Parts: sequence; structure tokens; C-alpha cells
Amino acid sequence: MCRWLAYSGAPIHLDEVLFKTEHSLIDQSLRAANSPTTTNGDGFGIGWYGKRDMPGVYRDIRPAWNDYNLQALAAQLESPMFMAHVRATTGSPVQRTNCHPFNFGKWLFVHNGDINKFDQLHRDLAFAVSPELFPYIRGTTDSELMFLVALTFGMDGDVYAGVARMAGFVEHLAAQHGIKDALQMTLGISDGESLYAVRYSTAGDSRTLFHSASRDATMEIAPDAGRFSRDARAIVSEPLSDLEAEWTPVPESSFLTITRGEISCEQFSPIAP
Repeated sequence: MCRWLAYSGAPIHLDEVLFKTEHSLIDQSLRAANSPTTTNGDGFGIGWYGKRDMPGVYRDIRPAWNDYNLQALAAQLESPMFMAHVRATTGSPVQRTNCHPFNFGKWLFVHNGDINKFDQLHRDLAFAVSPELFPYIRGTTDSELMFLVALTFGMDGDVYAGVARMAGFVEHLAAQHGIKDALQMTLGISDGESLYAVRYSTAGDSRTLFHSASRDATMEIAPDAGRFSRDARAIVSEPLSDLEAEWTPVPESSFLTITRGEISCEQFSPIAP
């Protein structure tokens, strides 16, 4: 599978959480603890917001721990909101267009999990993408199609509804093909104003997801950064430190929203077509 993180708060350098923490995302690319896949070396990506309307994105197929350009960029880039992802492919090729985060307009999207027997559903999912978005299919992953289908189903106006309709559509297609346990996902989504996260699987046994419990908890991620604001929060696939009390598990079948430090968590249920 994969590992990812998202941060929102006062601008900090990306390397404070990507490289300098006890169990950083780069460390997780080599030694993931709460994952069936220990090594996540099939590419990586970062997406960050700055002074422009659209986020910046940098992705590559090299292992994150072996990309000196990533180290150099992360040491210079400051951002109040960013996402990062290290990839372990579930079958699709190792190529740049398959690396996360996926982006369109103001949106960033990362995924850990898979669509079961994606090869049988690939065509139907692709044709569910709206004609306006179809030309933006660049890669061959289930994750990219999940993103574009969610946008097709209205995520731009209502994040919860767009993602729930996407999930319901995937499960509907899987049922038509006799496929069980259709969907496994933790999602990270951002529009530059808020962070959104989803933890859901058809089988009710989703991959791990956590959020920092408070500003003080977020400071424990990178105690040397020294610039965390009161509204600083992070969402991670697995904790960046061994201070378990500082990390709150996201419950099964949940939709999380973080806006200016305020965290809300609600039940997530797919919406069937």
C-alpha cells in the first residue's frame, strides 16, 4: 500500500515533517510500521499551496529516500498547507503520472488502498468521468480515477457528497461484476482552505489513519521547527513519533474536516447511484 500525510497551519518548511521527525514520511517509505507493505519505494510526490490559486506539485518515480531534489526543495519550500505521499504500487506501472498527489485546479488528492480487481472495473470507471475531465486522465491507477469520478459527482461543491457518490458507484459496479470487498481507502483531499480525510473500506477493515490531537501534539511532530501556530494540525497514515497520546485514531467509516485548526469528524457512508 502507501503512506501519506497532510499539514495545515502556519507556514513551515516541508522538510520539518518530511525528513526531520522521528518516524518521518521518508522513514516510512523505508520502514512503514502499520502497513502490510513495509517499503514504499515506487515513487513519491508533494503538493503545496503558496501565494497562487493553484498548488505546486512535484512527483517522481525514484524512492523518496533517494531523491536529492526532494531534499533540496523541502528545505526551501514553506507552506501553510501541504500533502505528501510515498507509493507502493498494487499493480499499476511505476511512472510519474501514477504518483500522488493528483491535482486539478485548486484540488490535491492522495489515496492509500485499492479498488479490488480494478482491471475488471477500469473501463466502466473511466467512462464515468465527465467529458470535461476525461482528457485529464494521465495515468493508469485506480486512485486517479477515484479522484476524477469524485469531481464528476460534485466534489467541487460538496466534498463529502462527491466522495460518497464515488464510493457508492465503485461498490455498485463491483456488485454488478460479482466482486466482493470492492473498496479500501484512506483519502487525503485539499482545496487550499481545508483538509479533508476519509477512512473507509467495504469490508469495514480500513488502513490506519490518525490526526494530531492539538497544536501541542503537532509541535511534537517537529519540535525544532518552532513556528507552529495554535491552529496547526496534521493527518497521517501512521504517527510520526512514538508519543501515542498525541495522535488520535480516525474511526472506521469516517469523514474528517480540518479548517483553521477546527476538527470535525462525521460518519461516512457511500451513496449508491
